[in-house]
Amino acid sequence: MTGLIAIVGRPNVGKSALFNRIIRKRIAIVHDMPGVTRDRVTAEAEWHGRPFTLVDTGGIGLLRGERSEDVIISAAFDQVQIAIDSANLIILVVNVQDGVVPLDAEVAKRLHASGKPVIVAVNKVDTYKAERGLDEFAELGFSKVFPVSAIHGEGLNELMDDAIRYIPKGEPVPEPEETYGEPVKKLTAQEKAKIRDAERSNAPVKIAIVGRPNVGKSSLINKITGSERVIVSPIPGTTRDAVDVPFEVDTEGVRQQYILIDTAGVRKARRIDDTVELFSVERTKEAIARCDIAVLVLDAESGILEQDKKVAAIITENRRGCIVVVNKWDLVAADVREAREKAIAEREAKIRNRDNRENQRPTMLAEFGEWVQEKLFFLDYAPVIFTSATEGFQLDRLLEAVRYVAAQLKQKVPTAILNRTLQDAIVRKQPVSSMGHHLKFYYATQVRQAPPTFLLFVNRDEVFNVGYDKYLSGELRKAFGFEGCPLVLVPKARPKTIEPKRKYNPTPEDSAKGPRPPKPAAKGRSQHPAFRDGKRPPSPVRTAPAPTPDGRRGAIGTGPRSKFASRGKPGAVGRPLGRDGRPMQNKLKKKMRGGRALGSKPKKKQA
Repeated sequence: MTGLIAIVGRPNVGKSALFNRIIRKRIAIVHDMPGVTRDRVTAEAEWHGRPFTLVDTGGIGLLRGERSEDVIISAAFDQVQIAIDSANLIILVVNVQDGVVPLDAEVAKRLHASGKPVIVAVNKVDTYKAERGLDEFAELGFSKVFPVSAIHGEGLNELMDDAIRYIPKGEPVPEPEETYGEPVKKLTAQEKAKIRDAERSNAPVKIAIVGRPNVGKSSLINKITGSERVIVSPIPGTTRDAVDVPFEVDTEGVRQQYILIDTAGVRKARRIDDTVELFSVERTKEAIARCDIAVLVLDAESGILEQDKKVAAIITENRRGCIVVVNKWDLVAADVREAREKAIAEREAKIRNRDNRENQRPTMLAEFGEWVQEKLFFLDYAPVIFTSATEGFQLDRLLEAVRYVAAQLKQKVPTAILNRTLQDAIVRKQPVSSMGHHLKFYYATQVRQAPPTFLLFVNRDEVFNVGYDKYLSGELRKAFGFEGCPLVLVPKARPKTIEPKRKYNPTPEDSAKGPRPPKPAAKGRSQHPAFRDGKRPPSPVRTAPAPTPDGRRGAIGTGPRSKFASRGKPGAVGRPLGRDGRPMQNKLKKKMRGGRALGSKPKKKQA
């Protein structure tokens, strides 16, 4: 087990900024407003190969014997005390600009009483002039005082080098082997995907609990873990940071590791009025992006609202496994029981309900599940669980659903069975194409897990649409399950016929003669002598022919040819020519003119 370092202090001294600087990630929310951090934010870190757990806590803003009527402040103080009791080392953060204030002295008294090793980190020492105020903090009673700047990272090495001595030695983090003189092998995309899948299979399953504010997300986590790990209050927006809560479940002698991620509630964008809530919503979106399974929590009393669908849309955009949980079922259980008893009484009395079937309320859990999937039609593949965090109703079913969906995400479909299933589905129903194209299926394979991704080789990828994608996904779910898992189908069109790069294959005799001379280019407009200057040659001037002795211009057979040209035959002027170039006969003329002679008027029909 790795050691634990807790960062404590009064509000707004830079604890979260120091936390982010040590772990080199932006996990905790940093803001000028005091009291932003409420829960214990934990993260796994390492320093010079020594792993440890770092904990960020809320500010201690109460003096000894003082009580606050604010539920959140009291709960945050309890979370700080839990971190102090479980820490191997405590880093007390103070502000050099404010000096020693009464709250600093109060926190120091609490730390002296705990008996834990403590080192003082004097934050915001950004200049040499600020270092003059370090001697003032010696009155806190701690021997080790280090000047640091969390924003600029100054003094961090000296602080952590001393802090790591209090951490028990465990298994060091293995460093990559250095190879000198050997070329670095570049991994392909498939090899990277295999390594990523192997790491995910060994890593604990990350479960993000998301939803609207005040739907019972934190209560659900506390009930599952059996402890007051996160702060719970009836005030909406209590949770601000994304808190990782690791826990283990023993199922049939096999211990499975999970990480529950408690997130802040997502409100409508127009109702977000401060930057702290904006940062909280961004942390929630990041938690959805890095989780394996997202648990969408709904309120059974208020039903499915527009904001619930927006949160569900974020899950589908990130293509994460999903489980829908209808919480606070104990608040509506009595009404549902009465409606069920009334329906049973009407059935026994054989009284037909004349109301519209759409207006009838569901009375069974299965009917409620179908209603939820109908409202969230784009998440119809997600299982629906009805729970109560206060009473623990059906929490065991929730854990079973998590294990089942996690196993479905790791499922690998054999290629032969996959191709047979898709071939039958495509033959059974073709996609609708406005151009009348027919889809031909060649081959398919599964290229990735979590989410299951399938690559389809077809003749045309433009005929794929959203409706046909959903149809094929439904056929795959009927055959292989994939409950709670989004399916990704990637159609890839067969490439067009490519001409060979070398059309001329020389023989050994031709190779001995030398290279083949280049083929002369075709003589076009650009290479014609008349177009060398880039100008078009002038058109020839046409002159009228000299008059003949009989007074007509042009001799017989001269001038431009037309359909009625005579080809130099006397007496044939004005007669049409046939395909052989000879004057057409009267029968041919009648045949071409619909049975009448050329130039004659059509006959009138007799009555």
